[in-house]
Amino acid sequence: MLVYIEVRAGDMRASDRAYAVLRGEIVDWRLAPGTVLAEVEQSTRIGVSRTPLRHALSRLVADGLVEPQGARGLVVAGVSAENVVSLFELRQALEQQSAALAARRRSVEPFAVLQSALRTAPVILGDPSADRQEYYDIVSRFDHEIDVAIDSPYLVAALDGVRTHLARIRRLSSDNPARLLEAAKEHLAIVDAIIDGDAQLAAHATHVHLHRSQQVILASLADAVGGRSHATRPDARAASSLQPTSNAQPTFNAQAAFDHQPEGTPSL
Repeated sequence: MLVYIEVRAGDMRASDRAYAVLRGEIVDWRLAPGTVLAEVEQSTRIGVSRTPLRHALSRLVADGLVEPQGARGLVVAGVSAENVVSLFELRQALEQQSAALAARRRSVEPFAVLQSALRTAPVILGDPSADRQEYYDIVSRFDHEIDVAIDSPYLVAALDGVRTHLARIRRLSSDNPARLLEAAKEHLAIVDAIIDGDAQLAAHATHVHLHRSQQVILASLADAVGGRSHATRPDARAASSLQPTSNAQPTFNAQAAFDHQPEGTPSL
């Protein structure tokens, strides 16, 4: 019995490793939608046996990142306009509530630190040769501080599930520096409202951010399939197998873009 438990524990550790590798590659688009995940090939490549690999694949199916496709077996799930709209419907519900709760329950200090970090976005994003990971780390800290402030394990668990898919579809617009600057301003507006303890404003700023993010991602998705679908009622038949495109972007003044305030905020 002791030997059996030790083997199973080893399998679970290998399963966790296989899951982390495959999940990371799917989220980063190194494994493109439609890629067949053959057990023998993947277990050899990752360096685990087939049993823990099956556990890892089962978890990825439950996450919605992998799906069965007839005789081909398990493949990396596609991304469609319908997927994006469904995800953002859930994000609106969860993230607006989270922002409002954070404004009511927050400690000011961690959000003040985050506020200062977000104000460095023009410097981080203004250099086209710089590594953008520092900016993405700030966004991760934003999520973390919200999670800590709301102090709601069930809500945090729901947010974690959404973020798995969000990390993947964000790649569709990650090559657009102007959008990244706009997103940084929108995150800063949310943080400002949280620091001020204004729950209604925090929820509204979140709503605006999510609305704009959805529009950009749907536009990127439409470009990737060679046609543009309507931003609010997208064509659900958009191709389900996509890789993010890397279109050259015009140069721009990052600080000026960050400091500029749009003439009108959507009233949504």
